[in-house]
Amino acid sequence: QVQLVESGGGLVQAGDSLRLSCAASGRTVSWYGMGWFRQVPGKEREFVAALTWSGGTIYYEDSVKGRFTISRDIAKNTVYLQMNSLKPEDTAVYYCAARVGAVRTTAQEYHYWGQGTQVTVSS
Repeated sequence: QVQLVESGGGLVQAGDSLRLSCAASGRTVSWYGMGWFRQVPGKEREFVAALTWSGGTIYYEDSVKGRFTISRDIAKNTVYLQMNSLKPEDTAVYYCAARVGAVRTTAQEYHYWGQGTQVTVSS
């Protein structure tokens, strides 16, 4: 089964950029849906972006359109989230997730999760 490890988080100022990486162990197959979610204490886990391994970008949450870009490197079994023009409200733990089949925008429909990486954006 696939294992996911996120990296690339950190503490930045508003307007800065970060690139998150999600490394998938073992063999990553084309029929997996891959997503990025984020969560703050006391809140539900929120959809950010998702793609199919073979089909590229599928969905973005409206608040990140034009600022965030999801992509993947098939050879490296890695999914990326490029985060530009960061805002304090982007502060959260960011999680990479995978599911068997088509992409979805709700966390409970994903089968595999990484441990998360903290992104903190100061004013």
